Amino acid sequence: MTLITDTVNQIKPMSPVWRDKARRHLEQLAMPHWALGRLMDLAEDLCSITGRIPPATSRKAIVIMAADHGVCKEQVSKYPVDVTCQMVHSFVEGRAGINALAALNHVQVHVVDMGVCGDLTELLENQVIISRSISKGTENIAKAPAMSQSQAIQSIEAGIQIATELSESIDVFGIGEMGIGNTTISTAIASVITGQPVEVLTGHGTGIDHKQFQNKVHVIKTALRLHQPDPYDAIDILSKVGGFELGAIAGFIIGVSSLRKPVLIDGVISSAGALLAQLLSPTCCDYIIASHKSVEPGHKYILDKLNKAALLELNLRLGEGTGAALAMNLVEAASRIMTGIGTFEDLHVSRAIK
Repeated sequence: MTLITDTVNQIKPMSPVWRDKARRHLEQLAMPHWALGRLMDLAEDLCSITGRIPPATSRKAIVIMAADHGVCKEQVSKYPVDVTCQMVHSFVEGRAGINALAALNHVQVHVVDMGVCGDLTELLENQVIISRSISKGTENIAKAPAMSQSQAIQSIEAGIQIATELSESIDVFGIGEMGIGNTTISTAIASVITGQPVEVLTGHGTGIDHKQFQNKVHVIKTALRLHQPDPYDAIDILSKVGGFELGAIAGFIIGVSSLRKPVLIDGVISSAGALLAQLLSPTCCDYIIASHKSVEPGHKYILDKLNKAALLELNLRLGEGTGAALAMNLVEAASRIMTGIGTFEDLHVSRAIK
């Protein structure tokens, strides 16, 4: 726990001094007051996060945490576990959804093996993915705790370490995931932390039908009844009903926050990881940007708990960090506002009549 505790202790609130400086500059721009709306809000946040005007945003990356889940034995997904490994290969080949969208804004894509069941030997030997595998998937939460407490801590620490390793070359991070069955895991975590009923939060994930949906709800309820996770203890929740990639996402978020850099969360899964991060450090939410609101019903309640308003609402439900990749353009736009628009004084434009 030492690394986690030390990292949490390094997380400071966003700077009110830099927020004031950013606001003063934005109010001088040659346009009606706050005419670019939430882009100006975002610009103000970015300056306060980074302690810079303009904020550094040019070097961008999506980090995909990948792992498998024993709960797939309960038929909660439309796709087999093999797909996790297959999609990791697709990310590396540059042919997945995240690759297409990341390329639009020159966003790097980094893939982390946190516990994929399939064979990733070739990718690991060639060092094209990051190896932090804890085990070949978690236990089936309908029968047993997902992992030990030591494994939960290990997964969070891995996320912190990855954030630290990448931070010197990246200004803005997005966090994504890959793991068949992880909407089930995320819904369990969200139910524990938000207090919302499982039926309200559960979605159709990969496209399951009504019968499969009912089974998914039953499996999640069974797991929560069996394990009784403590809603105020991130390690307890993670170890009982979580996933290795969810722990890594939580660790990554607090790691990035300790380094005063912004991190864009994606859909319901990475946002569930953010809920765990929030339990570890409420202050880390200052550094979180909600990229979009997913079509998954639980996402609204998760964002409410995080006190975040999404930048986009496009009915996305792919994961991988795709929403975060799309929102990177808005982050870049918010930064450009600080340097690309002249002030009333610079442009000799008359101010509004008082």
